[in-house]
Amino acid sequence: MIELLFVACLATDPTQCRERSLVFTDVTPVQGLAGAQPELARWVSTHPNERVRSWRCRTVNDTEFDI
Repeated sequence: MIELLFVACLATDPTQCRERSLVFTDVTPVQGLAGAQPELARWVSTHPNERVRSWRCRTVNDTEFDI
């Protein structure tokens, strides 16, 4: 499982930021890195009032998530 962690800030107030996360269960770490920017672009297109400030990928396991 790959998690794409990123910080998104309001376009109108760049000091107002939040950590966000997208989780992918069917990709390898290399696929996660290669697909991160298109996924972030897709996310930004559905959240036009926010801007991505930084991002990273990491491998996680199921026990790290509360369901």
